[in-house]
Amino acid sequence: MLGLVLKAALAAGAFLAAAYLLPGFHVATWVDALKGAVLLGILNAVLRPVLGLLTLPITLLTLGLFSLVLNGLMVVITDALLDGIRVDNFLWSIAAALVISIVNSVGQRFLP
Repeated sequence: MLGLVLKAALAAGAFLAAAYLLPGFHVATWVDALKGAVLLGILNAVLRPVLGLLTLPITLLTLGLFSLVLNGLMVVITDALLDGIRVDNFLWSIAAALVISIVNSVGQRFLP
């Protein structure tokens, strides 16, 4: 249970880091960052596999770079469903997805 709370806190921190680093990605409060992290996790668990399967040919054709577009799409959907998170355009959502992924990957190494 503690590991799940730590992962959620790390993901919320990743959202806040992306908002700090990227001028086109905005998070109102840390509560909104936590909501966004949980929602993005749910979207990645439910919707992402379906979209990944549907876009497999183009992902193979672009040697996996289309997965960045899918990550950006997940951030756009999170933006559409929550009021406290705002993305200026699709390129900022791809950049935010990249920052969130990097922060989560680095942070996972330090979690038990």
